[in-house]
Amino acid sequence: MSCKPITFRNVPPDTFKCMKKKLQEAGITVPSGNRGELSGSGIVADFEWDGQSNLTITITEKPFIVSCEVAAMKIKQFVRQCHGS
Repeated sequence: MSCKPITFRNVPPDTFKCMKKKLQEAGITVPSGNRGELSGSGIVADFEWDGQSNLTITITEKPFIVSCEVAAMKIKQFVRQCHGS
């Protein structure tokens, strides 16, 4: 069962690139391009970035013991690490 989509606004290209790099450094598989599927640590999520500022991430699979809120919080941490860098 997938979690509700998380939408981030004001995600410029440099923040998006930074976020992808941080996810990869954390062992998450991230495809090139503006949309695709992230996977790692038992979590699978679809992402779509409009190329300018809006990023939507939908967690589609997660370990049973991890809530949607905890998984979303982890993803939000990657965005925060890169915002304004």
